[in-house]
Amino acid sequence: MPMLLRRPPASEPDRLARTRVRKFLSYYRPHLPLLAADVGCAVLVSLTALAFPLAARFVTGELARAGATAQALHQLWIVGAVLVGLLAVQIVATLFVDYQGHMMGAKMEGALRQDLFEHCQKLSFSFYDHQRTGQLMSRITNDLHMLGELYHHGPEDLAIALLKYVGAVAILMMLDVPLALLILGLTPPAVAYALHFNHRMGLALAASRRQVGAINERVEDSLAGIRVVKSFANEAIEIGRFGAENAAFLDSRRAGYRSEAWFSVGTLAFGQILTLVVLVFGALRAAQGALTVPDLLTFLLCVGVLVDPVQRLANFARLWRLGWTGFTRMMEILETDPEIVDRPLARDLGRAKGAISFAGVGFRYRNGPPVLHDLSLDIRPGEFVALVGPSGVGKSTLCSLIPRFYEATAGAVRIDGIDVRDLTLESLRRNVGVVQQDVYLFAGNIAENLRYGRPGATAAEIEAAARAANAHDFIMALPNGYDTDIGQRGVKLSGGQKQRLTIARAFLKDPPILIFDEATSALDNESERAIQAAVLDLARQRTTLVIAHRLSTVRHADRILVLTEDGVVEEGAHEALLARDGVYSRLYRVQVSF
Repeated sequence: MPMLLRRPPASEPDRLARTRVRKFLSYYRPHLPLLAADVGCAVLVSLTALAFPLAARFVTGELARAGATAQALHQLWIVGAVLVGLLAVQIVATLFVDYQGHMMGAKMEGALRQDLFEHCQKLSFSFYDHQRTGQLMSRITNDLHMLGELYHHGPEDLAIALLKYVGAVAILMMLDVPLALLILGLTPPAVAYALHFNHRMGLALAASRRQVGAINERVEDSLAGIRVVKSFANEAIEIGRFGAENAAFLDSRRAGYRSEAWFSVGTLAFGQILTLVVLVFGALRAAQGALTVPDLLTFLLCVGVLVDPVQRLANFARLWRLGWTGFTRMMEILETDPEIVDRPLARDLGRAKGAISFAGVGFRYRNGPPVLHDLSLDIRPGEFVALVGPSGVGKSTLCSLIPRFYEATAGAVRIDGIDVRDLTLESLRRNVGVVQQDVYLFAGNIAENLRYGRPGATAAEIEAAARAANAHDFIMALPNGYDTDIGQRGVKLSGGQKQRLTIARAFLKDPPILIFDEATSALDNESERAIQAAVLDLARQRTTLVIAHRLSTVRHADRILVLTEDGVVEEGAHEALLARDGVYSRLYRVQVSF
């Protein structure tokens, strides 16, 4: 019995490569009719280009044979009319390829960029903990541009190059086999030369694109922290850092332009060499009677046609290298699965009552030491709880586990008795409002930033939230009130004003659970007292967690939890904790002494 041979399982790199190729080709699917039309027009461009040498051979041959007779002139007029028609077809086809083909590539590039941005929105906090914004921006913008060019030019360049080369070779072989073989013998070195310098251009351009990402990163970092730069008078340092990155970019461009110059000179020289070969050896063949003058003219015209496939093949190789590199960089992100997703049977929370419990919760950041260990805690609906303690003991981390910004590595976090992992992320985060210490406002006006908390909010509701956060008065003092543009990241506002807007935004969301992570740290005393009053008022209707280093902000909390590296070591009301003379009392005395 013959042994049955089984195909060995594909290796992981092979499987990944096939998956990426299928993904790459899938973006053509919505545009197949347009792709067919684009390639069809590319075929027309090739065929019309091949028709002209043949027409020139017919015209010159007819004149040599029949002279300027009336019949010959009539035929020439017919051929001229046909050539004009072919030229019109070529122009229309070229216009279609250049416009509609580019639009197809742009649409595919836009679809890729949309998919990538949407996926970035799904990725968890842990992904961004290890990524640089400038590099991500470069992948979403610069990398995808060359990919769009590949999608557009790839099929048409291959079609035109193949048809022109095969057609021109067929015409040459028909006219004179020895001279055709001589010309074909020069083609492989020309192709090798073009591919070599095209490869060098691709490497230089890839390095240039990476350097653009580094420049984006440097610009984003420096301009976002411009106030820190100026406060330390470190403009010269930032200029020096940027200059170094810019110089590296210039070096990459220099290498690219050098290779591009050699490539251009080589392709030009190839065309000239072919012309010289045809003129010299073609004249010899004509003298031997193997070629006619019309055949020699056709040879010269076909030589011009032969140069274009070499250039297109080299261009395709460059586009493929750069476009596929960009696609691979994009897929590295798309193939990164969000660490926190909905479970298959996740349920909608509805409007939560606000009970929160931590049962044996542990957490550690990736490859880091444990931050929380076996922590258990219950918070009643509507309770106002403050978390205090030294920096770095996990207060913010603890609160980040509630909306599942991070996933507990041990134990369970529950809301209203339901494990947060059994809830849909959308319904969970709809029920939790977070005011973070790191204030972030979007470019635009005040109303747009506040409405981010509830996109459908009315002007009256926006104003009510602003009043609750003690922000209405300063907003109305601005030139355009709620329509005042606040600049990138709210640069036109003070720190306290920005923080009050983020608090108002959370108020407008109106969640049953509110988390304030050092949310009053940038407020003056008067504003802080106003915010405390607003928070106390809101706390009667919802569960509120406040993380604070300034203990004066949590004196009225229903319960204060003192968190250290050993977990919750003390809990109780402000006065009771002071009387205990423990960790909280020592922290409070240190602050009062200042």
